[in-house]
Amino acid sequence: MATEPLSAQEIEARLRDLPGWSLTDSRLTRTYRLGGHFAATAMVVHVARIQEELNHHSDLTLGYRTVALAVHTHDAGGAVTVKDFALARRVEEIAPAHGAN
Repeated sequence: MATEPLSAQEIEARLRDLPGWSLTDSRLTRTYRLGGHFAATAMVVHVARIQEELNHHSDLTLGYRTVALAVHTHDAGGAVTVKDFALARRVEEIAPAHGAN
């Protein structure tokens, strides 16, 4: 069963509960800053594990001291859905343990 796209109003309302996240090019996006490359790499591995658990994957970019995510739902035609917000919330939960801000 495909997940239904969220309306612009629903996305805006849900983003209020996710500081640092935004809608960019029809995707939920966030860039985290970390203390160093090793911390950023560890966070990428942790995010990858969460994505496997949820069977929902983002574009995940590792920089020297950054981790960037961009997510949308392919089986909803590339729209933003509740799946994207579920992933964003899970990432927000683990980010502090990696020293991300």
